[in-house]
Amino acid sequence: MNVDARIQQSVLSNLSSRPAPIESGPFVIGFDPSTPNPGINYATPRPGAAISAADVTALVRAVEIANRQPRLEYVTSSAPGLEALLVAAGFTVEARHEYLTCRPDTLAPPPAPAGFALREPADDAERLAMVTAQHEAFGGPAPRDADVERMSRLQSRGGVAVMAVAGDDGTCAGGGQAVPPHDGVSEVAGIAIRPEYRRRGLASAVTATVTTHLFEAGTEIAWLEASGTDSRRIYERIGYRTTGNRLYISHP
Repeated sequence: MNVDARIQQSVLSNLSSRPAPIESGPFVIGFDPSTPNPGINYATPRPGAAISAADVTALVRAVEIANRQPRLEYVTSSAPGLEALLVAAGFTVEARHEYLTCRPDTLAPPPAPAGFALREPADDAERLAMVTAQHEAFGGPAPRDADVERMSRLQSRGGVAVMAVAGDDGTCAGGGQAVPPHDGVSEVAGIAIRPEYRRRGLASAVTATVTTHLFEAGTEIAWLEASGTDSRRIYERIGYRTTGNRLYISHP
């Protein structure tokens, strides 16, 4: 199986582990009743599956029954003709992203920033502190109990969470996580640093620490997406390399 197919299969596995996943023909919908967040509730195709216009119609209906917006994220090469079917059904492209991958032999962890501890949150209070920092960094709403429960569930299933804690007052400056690996592949996501703690090397350190934990547990490929040129440079400096393309597309 090539890298694109392995990345797509890892996305499929991640969505299948949502609290109430829905199967619709060649698609899996990652449904979480506790949140309407479109970044959590979305669909993806099985890599290499034959997909028809009728399959797309059935997918839209299944998502609407679940009271969510029809939306997909997927590696484009895993379903070459799918975009045309989706556009014909009224979908609109949100974004086209390149994804980057890292392997144990390319990872180059930077020195840990002075004055900060990097560690996994050990209880719900620390998980709340980390989620709060991430939401603040991303400009999102205040976290809820369900967000803390989601992180706890991620850790209990073999995922990784790392928080950066300021040594002077114990404030959580930011953090990041990785989903439980599937067949040696895991997605790193949620790398976020509060504005007042940026440009100190924390984003690099958090990403490298999350990735290191994955490799120590036997993961073969870590992957992520960059949100812009600055973040891309951060990831490339620690050993991530541009590998393939992903599509974000949704129905109004």
